[in-house]
Amino acid sequence: MLQEVKTPDEADNSTIDYRDFFESGAVPLHQVSADGIILHANQAELDLLGYRAEDYIGRRIAEFHSDQAAIEDILARLARGEKISRYPARLKARDGSPRHVEITSSGHFQDGKLVHTRCFTVDVSQLERTRAELRRQDSTYRQILEALPVAIYTTDNEGTITYYNQVAAELAGREPEIGKDKWCVTFKLFTPDGKPLPHDECPMAIALKENRPVRDQQAIAQRPDGSFFPFLPYPTPLQDEDGNLIGAVNMLLDLTDRHRAEETKNHLSAIVESSFDAIVSKDLNSIIESWNNAAERLFGYTAEEAIGRSVTMLIPDDHQDEEPHIIERIRRGERVETFETARKRKDGSVVPVSLTISPVRNATGQIIGASQIARDITSAKKNEHRVRTLMREVNHRVKNQYAVILSMIRETSKRAETPAAFERQVRERIMALARSHDLLVTGDWKGVSVFELLLSQTKPFGNEERINMSGPSINLNPIAVQYLGIAFHELATNSAKYGVLSGDEGCISASWEVAGSGPSRTFRLTWAETDGPKVQTIGQSGFGSVVLKRVAPEAVGGTSNLEYGPHGIVWTLEAPFSGVEATICCLSGR
Repeated sequence: MLQEVKTPDEADNSTIDYRDFFESGAVPLHQVSADGIILHANQAELDLLGYRAEDYIGRRIAEFHSDQAAIEDILARLARGEKISRYPARLKARDGSPRHVEITSSGHFQDGKLVHTRCFTVDVSQLERTRAELRRQDSTYRQILEALPVAIYTTDNEGTITYYNQVAAELAGREPEIGKDKWCVTFKLFTPDGKPLPHDECPMAIALKENRPVRDQQAIAQRPDGSFFPFLPYPTPLQDEDGNLIGAVNMLLDLTDRHRAEETKNHLSAIVESSFDAIVSKDLNSIIESWNNAAERLFGYTAEEAIGRSVTMLIPDDHQDEEPHIIERIRRGERVETFETARKRKDGSVVPVSLTISPVRNATGQIIGASQIARDITSAKKNEHRVRTLMREVNHRVKNQYAVILSMIRETSKRAETPAAFERQVRERIMALARSHDLLVTGDWKGVSVFELLLSQTKPFGNEERINMSGPSINLNPIAVQYLGIAFHELATNSAKYGVLSGDEGCISASWEVAGSGPSRTFRLTWAETDGPKVQTIGQSGFGSVVLKRVAPEAVGGTSNLEYGPHGIVWTLEAPFSGVEATICCLSGR
């Protein structure tokens, strides 16, 4: 007996004849027994799967399902008296292709037992293909967004975050909560000048509230760990086909490297501008592109006058062949090591310089020019000349010292009574010479005062408080220092052996003066011992006598006199002031 059945959507309470409904072909329909055998199927059902009635009816419905778990679940639920509504399943067509369907079914019971079921099958294959394509596109888009090296996230039209890629999470230093966090993926925001920026006032919020893209508004974000990073956002509203706002997408460009590069550039620029060396950059055609302050000071051209002109304007005519060779080496990527040459100033004068030239490359590594550092070595050249002159002078003076020492050794060897006496006398005289030399070195060989020289040569003998020194503060030249120093040593040595410095009585008066005026001025020096013990005179042929009578006066172009008294000696020296003088300072005495 045919039963009354409802339409697939069970939208109303009208009834139709069961057989008429089967045969109407409006919706694919089949009837299945309690044990899963297909009892009947309408033509729409057969057309859906491509079977003939004899190949379909009478077989188990499970044979036509791709997912056995699905049909088993359907049959089990129907057996429990449940109704099935739009249950997704996959059926096998005769040609082997799958058919995506949604099944709506209910069971017919008699005496509490399931007799059969009636199932309405809606073909949703095209819809499923559309869904699969959308899922594929969504997966592709997500893969693209995840593969991009920039931070990207999306929101709905209320600003709630709906998606973010891993770069965005890494940049923000946090994992935003999808469906909860709003406006931005960052922790805290600040304006470029450091003022707090509420999230609902950020560029993304403005883009959504005003339904327009926002550009060129930098901001600074703080991560949860306290670190900061500057960024440039690109919030852009998203609209549906009718122009309605449905959300927005934002790209965050991390400006950390750019700011660091700008800071480095500014730092380097400051170094270049404050450098004492002239730093000039030029292209491969030798055209000047940059010009620092030191270049202006060195060459006399302002930056406005120099930039855009050929660097050859700085090269003297006899050095013009240098530039082609320099450019050739720069094109090969070589660095031109420091070398000395000459360059021409704006006023036409030539200045000696040392040049160091290096290739300049662009971001791709291509050589686009050269950087040239020029250092003014005028002072260095003068110093070098002075050093050479000084070395020649030192060499001359050392030879003089050797001559004096050899003379000491020769004269001492003639008069020494024993080898021990010879060794002692030579050592003492060389040490006296060394003391004079030390004074000259301390004074940069510019001269030594008479007072300093006398004190240096008499101090080793003690009793220097018994020596009175008086006279103007005269700086003796190096020759006078060396030879008068030897004379003072011999006088002090003799006094320590035989004169005032050998006992407790008497005193020594060392005085000097400058007589006359102009070029004829005369230097006079007197060493006089009084009230001392009876003197055993310096031998007429002794080394000391030779120094006092001949060597010292001749060295300064003067004359001397050595007198012997019963209680001391008197030595006087008279010489042209020009032969002893280095400089004249103030008066001093002791």
